[in-house]
Amino acid sequence: MLFMQPQQHARRALLRTLSKAALFASAASYSRILGANERVNLGLIGSGERGRHVMGLFQKTEQVNVTAVCDVYSQMIDRAKSMAPGAESFRDHRKLLEHKQLDAVLIGTPDHWHSACAIDALNAGKDVYVEKPLTLTIEEGPKIVKAARVNERVCQVGLQQRSGAHYIEAKQKYIDSKAIGTVTLVRTFWHGNTYHLRKAPASLAALPSNLDWARFLGPVKWRDWDPQQFWNWRAYLDFGGGQVTDLFTHWIDVVHMFMGNDGPTSGVAAGGVYYYKDGRTAPDTINVMLEYGGAYTVTFEATLAPGFRGYGIEFCGTNGKLYIDREKYEWTAAGRGAVPEVVKGPAYDFTLDHVKNFLECVKSRKKPNCDVYDGHRSAMASHLGNISYVQKRRLNFDPWREEILPL
Repeated sequence: MLFMQPQQHARRALLRTLSKAALFASAASYSRILGANERVNLGLIGSGERGRHVMGLFQKTEQVNVTAVCDVYSQMIDRAKSMAPGAESFRDHRKLLEHKQLDAVLIGTPDHWHSACAIDALNAGKDVYVEKPLTLTIEEGPKIVKAARVNERVCQVGLQQRSGAHYIEAKQKYIDSKAIGTVTLVRTFWHGNTYHLRKAPASLAALPSNLDWARFLGPVKWRDWDPQQFWNWRAYLDFGGGQVTDLFTHWIDVVHMFMGNDGPTSGVAAGGVYYYKDGRTAPDTINVMLEYGGAYTVTFEATLAPGFRGYGIEFCGTNGKLYIDREKYEWTAAGRGAVPEVVKGPAYDFTLDHVKNFLECVKSRKKPNCDVYDGHRSAMASHLGNISYVQKRRLNFDPWREEILPL
């Protein structure tokens, strides 16, 4: 066996240091230090309905200049540019990231593009606000977290409940104070979400000349133009995780936030396409149950059945029940005849507070309310539900190694 001389050790160490410095320099060369009152130059990747809505909230803060927008469909770019007339337009997010007048990006693409766009942006030295779920698969999560940490970038995931004032208040009042007692069950549900029932307009019957279908597919295997898969991608497991990752991810993130535990140890799910026989691959009805050690279970139920609506979370404790949704929270003490105490939430879209928190962190360099790691762990928990559904079996999970255990 050969041993290195001291000077060889020193040379290897120097090379490692220089390589690391070069890595940070490459990211830093595209970034600048912002003053407290300085505007953030923002780029939008994914200019569809959700991307434009959140971009509008960024603009509402009056703390940003939208300098670039990107989409595979020129019609979406045109709509985004009507809100930000001075922005440059791009079809390829990598070209947008070469834009020198850019501090941060908002990613509002379908789920199957989140990982590539986020990692490319972080490696380019941009701070990132990315819509939920952070990932399409569990394996993508650690790679995005690593890119954020190595490049020392702020990465906020769009799980806006973490910035909602009434969520924070309810957590402090009933969970942190132990007023609820011991929580043994958390029920979550979200029924009738119309985003999963979108019908492609007639104008998309043939592939538009200004829509890059191959670019839209990206990492997904090729299939010929299908307007419904493009327009209603949430209903197809190649592009997203259906109601589980689109909706349950919000609720399981609240559970993680409230309970201080983001490590499910098992998961099981059942459901199917029971009503909408329209070619969708994501179930229109689903039940998921996750276990967190030997402490409590979290359930999620969702159906798109017509006429059945509603959403929320119930924390069931030995001293009472805490219900919360985006409009309010209710506390009902244990005991027959107890009258619920109702507290209203904000009368506006508190995603605005989440956006403001991100912009504050871009300037302070602090971790945001829903840091990339939090977003990864909540997506990971949701993915367990979908994996169980697809494989038709109960999964045992090591939450720290992030591995499904063998049978």
